Amino acid sequence: MSFEVIPAIDLRGGRCVRLLHGDYAKETQYSDDPVAMARKWEALGAPRLHVVDLDGARGGAPVNDAIMARICAALAIPVEVSGGIRTLDAVDAAFAYGAARVQLGSAAVRDPELVRQAAARHPGAIVVSIDAKGGEVVTDGWLKGTGQGALELAKRMVELGVPRIMFTDIGRDGALTEPNFEALEAFVRELTVPVVASGGVAKVEHLVRLAEIGCEGAIVGKALYEGAVDLPEALAAVAEMAPC
Repeated sequence: MSFEVIPAIDLRGGRCVRLLHGDYAKETQYSDDPVAMARKWEALGAPRLHVVDLDGARGGAPVNDAIMARICAALAIPVEVSGGIRTLDAVDAAFAYGAARVQLGSAAVRDPELVRQAAARHPGAIVVSIDAKGGEVVTDGWLKGTGQGALELAKRMVELGVPRIMFTDIGRDGALTEPNFEALEAFVRELTVPVVASGGVAKVEHLVRLAEIGCEGAIVGKALYEGAVDLPEALAAVAEMAPC
């Protein structure tokens, strides 16, 4: 399996947006037609799509799930969904409307038993998102600190049966700087499951380096929307690179 370059669609109020450093007051809107945007990334060769319900992440329950369902129905490629999914019923509902993977974030901190049950009920299809600021895990749409270390939480999630971890350094997210390579290298080295990078990708060379250190893939948002990364070029650059 090749390294995956995964476009992100972040939904707020039914629109495609990006936040800077996870700040809801620093929003850039890119499209008011998320389904058309999803089809665009699929047409350009995306192997998978990452869709985040920002309203759900902030409020604690899915808000844009109807749009997510429309995206899943419109695409042939697999779609991973995230944001406000904090109950087993919400997990099941996402798979029922067509999600290929469901990502849990705040639930991983608050309700480890939910994570264990979800991973057992949907083998291979649950992703835990570890979002950190200065190494500390944050939750609730990146608004609340937890006092927990990111790598330590990731290890506990793997012990619960989680088959995949995504790590986001929110200090890099939407900033077009570079990923937190040091932290990601530690995740790859210390964990026994695949690691997906998120936050900070600003050029194709960043994706190549992420592949070299052993990440399974990377979520790319603002760099694609701003034209800093061309998706077909990025896919070609990592096509021959397999994750460790």
